[in-house]
Amino acid sequence: MKRSMGLEMLPALHGDALLLRWHDGRRPRQLLVDGGPIGAYGALRAAIDALPGQRLELVVLSHVDTDHVDGLLRLFAEPTPWPFSVADVWFNGWTHLIEAGAQERLGGKQGEFFAALIQQRLPPDTWNRAFGGHAVRVPATGALPEVTLPGGLKLTLLSPTDEGLVALHRAWRTDLKGQVVPGDFDSAWAALATQSRYLPEAGLLGGGATTRPAGSTRLDAAPANGSSIAFLAEFGRRSALLLADAHAPVVCASIRRLLAARGQSRLRVDAMKLAHHGSRGNTTAELMALVECPRYLVSTNGDLFGHPDEEALACILASSQPARVQLCFNHLSDTTRAWADPARQQRLGYDAVFPAPGTEGLAVHW
Repeated sequence: MKRSMGLEMLPALHGDALLLRWHDGRRPRQLLVDGGPIGAYGALRAAIDALPGQRLELVVLSHVDTDHVDGLLRLFAEPTPWPFSVADVWFNGWTHLIEAGAQERLGGKQGEFFAALIQQRLPPDTWNRAFGGHAVRVPATGALPEVTLPGGLKLTLLSPTDEGLVALHRAWRTDLKGQVVPGDFDSAWAALATQSRYLPEAGLLGGGATTRPAGSTRLDAAPANGSSIAFLAEFGRRSALLLADAHAPVVCASIRRLLAARGQSRLRVDAMKLAHHGSRGNTTAELMALVECPRYLVSTNGDLFGHPDEEALACILASSQPARVQLCFNHLSDTTRAWADPARQQRLGYDAVFPAPGTEGLAVHW
């Protein structure tokens, strides 16, 4: 089989659950970013059960908002032995917030639960293995962190910074409510056993999205989003930006550092998963001036917060891009349906891609 790369946006309702796939000519490989909200767990489990080779080279929990973390909590709570293996998990928990300089600052409840599951369910040294067990973070100076996975996929970290990790403690302190001792895996494990939403049918085995005022055009400043793990994935000449819910200024600063190191003026990628489900506060003219891309991916059905915002997609179409870009959606819903209008596509110069009739989710290959 030829070398290839693609991204599947699972039908994760208003959240993210992304399978990045690459084939090195010998075998298929894949990594998972986030697990969506609990209501989308069936789709996540079906995708995991269908994995070629039943192996994930990497699982990334980008941040602890419930529309990203809940599905992973439910998946990792499944009884062992699992029918799949995980080589590495990237997730910044309470110990990593301390490492970033947030002394005596607490982790959120779902974050503590996920940390306990990693400790209980996975082999030693699986947590942030590529970073020596330390925080997954972008240093203030020097080269951006790079990690090459089996099969040759290179990941360049773009977010978070230490500032993003430190800021997270304010939102998490309230969330614990004294129910879990921060960094105490045993107390988190005990508390997790009482959370029926994450439990399998028998045995053992929320961080929420932020609201925005109507008409707001301010940049996203939510602490959880600012802690997002975001990266550039490159496989030979193929590439993708996976931005989780990352803050645009942080991503822009990292891309500028990368372009300076490479002697380039603009980052050319094959696909870009829009940050924060196409929120106006995360897709900016500054970001679009740094990126050139033929296809933009939107993961949301618009529930709860009405994403994607028209201003974000208009920002993309107004920027200097290839002659005609694709806007790719994993749900046909009330908030995405207008972008399917042929007249709008012709007028604004883009092609809309939606799931085939009778299917859910969207796989994009290049």
